Amino acid sequence: QVQLVESGGGLVQAGGSLRVSCAASGRTLSSYSMGWFRQAPGKERELVSALNWSGGSLYYEDSVKGRFTISRDNAKNTVYLQMNSLKPEDTAVYYCAVGRHWPPRFYAMDYWGKGTLVTVSS
Repeated sequence: QVQLVESGGGLVQAGGSLRVSCAASGRTLSSYSMGWFRQAPGKERELVSALNWSGGSLYYEDSVKGRFTISRDNAKNTVYLQMNSLKPEDTAVYYCAVGRHWPPRFYAMDYWGKGTLVTVSS
């Protein structure tokens, strides 16, 4: 019912910035929470940041607090993750996902995008 398409990944130097986008189509997302997850080689997929579309709640994983900012454009059904002061350990495939509950958990999300690769060089 919902399709998610990530974009904006790429190569950046440590200390640089990048913004990834997640465009949603199909069924309305007004009742959903949307999260950004990432998965690095050999690591578990982890929640990075999230928002509750209608309730205004925000979440940031501890390692990205103060560096990453999640935002949305309601008219475009698009969520953004602005990533500043990037570190090599931020290198991962970044996925967006939507689910019914708050807080979001990777095992409970209803729809997933295909992911976009972010590589941070030192």
